[in-house]
Amino acid sequence: MSTGLAERGVDSYRRAAVESSSPVQLVVMLYDGALRFCADARAAILRRDVPAKGKALSRVIAIVGELQATLDLERGGEVAHSLHQLYSFLTDRLLAASYNQHVEPLDDVVRVLTNLREGWAGISAQEKAAK
Repeated sequence: MSTGLAERGVDSYRRAAVESSSPVQLVVMLYDGALRFCADARAAILRRDVPAKGKALSRVIAIVGELQATLDLERGGEVAHSLHQLYSFLTDRLLAASYNQHVEPLDDVVRVLTNLREGWAGISAQEKAAK
């Protein structure tokens, strides 16, 4: 199988997974991606690979930005506002990691994202059990 064909197969699988997922499952997938790119960024910082660090952090920032942009601050109440502030904090820490070339701010982001992911995964599991 050629590499291009394999990549198209993976893309098709990912697209099908996204299209068949609930909104809560999509949020979990976003957290998974953010955590994966955080790990990539951490490794890049440790090996002093500036381009790879920049690429990975850009992806994490884009995911956090998407999560923040989709919050409904009018109907979401205090939870939405708290998440909005938390996502702003995460963006600040990601920028600090990028600017200072330190993993500590990135480790803060990973801790928060991991906790959020666990919470959303629990909600997803409850959704599945209710069906």
